Amino acid sequence: MAHNINYNKQSGKHSFFSTKEKAWHSLGQIIDDYPTSAEAIKHAGLDYEIEKRKLFTSSGDIILDNETIHNKIEVPNYFSTVRTDNDAILGVVGKDYQIVQNRDAFSFFDSIVGGDGILYETAGALGKGERIFITAKLPDYIRVGKEDLIEKYLFLTTSHDGSGSITAAFTPIRIVCNNSATRCAA
Repeated sequence: MAHNINYNKQSGKHSFFSTKEKAWHSLGQIIDDYPTSAEAIKHAGLDYEIEKRKLFTSSGDIILDNETIHNKIEVPNYFSTVRTDNDAILGVVGKDYQIVQNRDAFSFFDSIVGGDGILYETAGALGKGERIFITAKLPDYIRVGKEDLIEKYLFLTTSHDGSGSITAAFTPIRIVCNNSATRCAA
């Protein structure tokens, strides 16, 4: 499976950042200092808004005075989720679907993670931006045997296409792309 990291044509960058370590795919921005969640949003190119827009379907064209009129009918109770910065359609959702903006998801994560020694390591967007993630490194390790230390991370992921809700969980994996995000969220 490919990395699936979003490439933003407007900025000419991949929507991903990593602190101090280059990800295996060498995409995104590598930064030296651990960012706040607000800075992580900017470094990862996640500073876009999502909105629900009405869906329409074609009901056939009408030709009137040699001019074609495209007739459309609104699809009731369904909407598309769309990025407002580039009009990318991210998914189709029902009328009750509530959008959680990236900044709000990260702010929620701040309230969970908030504490000394927790450092934001990675963040990014997958696909067209329909799935986002952020990873925070926790200050201590899991010790296996005498000398095997396993790092601990807390991650948050959410979707803008209706395929999932906000998920926050612990993992020993430093999330850097679709493969690790999918493995952790499963």
